[in-house]
Amino acid sequence: MKHFETKAIRNQTERTQYKEHSTPTFFTSSFVFDDAEHMRAMFAGEAEGNIYSRYSNPSTTELVDKVCAMEGAEAGFTTASGMSAIFTSIIAFLQQGDHVIASRAVFGSTHQILNNILPRWGITFTYVDPMDVNSWEQAVQSNTKMLLLETPSNPGLCLIDLEKAGAFAKAHNLIFNVDNCFATPYLQRPIDFGADIVVHSATKWMDGQGRVLGGLIVGREALMPQIQTFIRHSGPAMSPFNAWIISKSLETLAVRMDRHCSNALQLADFLNDHSDINTVLYPHHPSHPQYQLGKRQMSQGGGIVTFEVKGGVERGTQFIDQIKMLSISSNLGDARSIITHPASTTHSKLSEAERAAVGITPGLIRVSVGLEHIEDIIKDLDQALAASRVSQGVAIGASI
Repeated sequence: MKHFETKAIRNQTERTQYKEHSTPTFFTSSFVFDDAEHMRAMFAGEAEGNIYSRYSNPSTTELVDKVCAMEGAEAGFTTASGMSAIFTSIIAFLQQGDHVIASRAVFGSTHQILNNILPRWGITFTYVDPMDVNSWEQAVQSNTKMLLLETPSNPGLCLIDLEKAGAFAKAHNLIFNVDNCFATPYLQRPIDFGADIVVHSATKWMDGQGRVLGGLIVGREALMPQIQTFIRHSGPAMSPFNAWIISKSLETLAVRMDRHCSNALQLADFLNDHSDINTVLYPHHPSHPQYQLGKRQMSQGGGIVTFEVKGGVERGTQFIDQIKMLSISSNLGDARSIITHPASTTHSKLSEAERAAVGITPGLIRVSVGLEHIEDIIKDLDQALAASRVSQGVAIGASI
């Protein structure tokens, strides 16, 4: 069996008659048929091929095949964005009267889907404690259809025991749906733990350079017809160009993630020893409360580090304002290091109580650790900590 890196590079569409080495991009909205019978057979699903790029395209097919090989999935589909992938992976399987069990620690827009969109269609949900799988039994109802999880979570880096979650979903005959965006298939494969559906925002680490939007849904082939029907007729199609960009980027995912993870662990070490920091969270750092779980189900800790600066939201804001090199943005997964304040951006639509329930304190800072030299990343954060300390009128003491 080929290794991950080889699959990422050598799993590609067959060459055209021009025998190009790099896979071409198929810029076309539609495809032609040999004759009327061929067209009829294609629309009836009796013949394989492409009909319309809202349905499929050689560029998106190659990307799906590549991610399926990485995740150990049987089939899948692309979407225009990560959130369209999340939404499709939920709504394609649910109808009025159904119920979802969801981890409380999910992305802000996923919270919005659960709280404000699904109820309009008569679909209910129950939040569960992501760190206490044993407590989930009380959330099960006769109409529960899906278990929806995100691990590591955004932004609090809460981990969920996927082995226990998989056993729970199987015991209750639930569709096990996992957002694997933060880990990528290079660091974690939820299907190995029983996941039925794995979802990605390919905008993040898969593209890796902040260029294009994209989403992916992969998993068990038996579930794909429902995904296909929803995608075909609601239209969240990924463009062939975006698919080509992401597919080419996946060829370097392993080497990029190795560097992201190495930099992130060194940054966590630095922050953990810093006198101006209250707490640091990184799945493969010994200070993380779920460190042993992180080591067990993730090969490395990922590229995100979160921490809380002493002085609360006022100090946190001043700290970000003093940043000189890192990008101040709400995105993540870029070659460039990015810093953001989740409580006022990605999770600002949640109430203060809802944020507190998932560990998003007012002063929490999220850093998507990029590919710059780690000493330059640390230097920028260190000077911003010192400058924000001075602006608050605090005497400068030992900083490292």
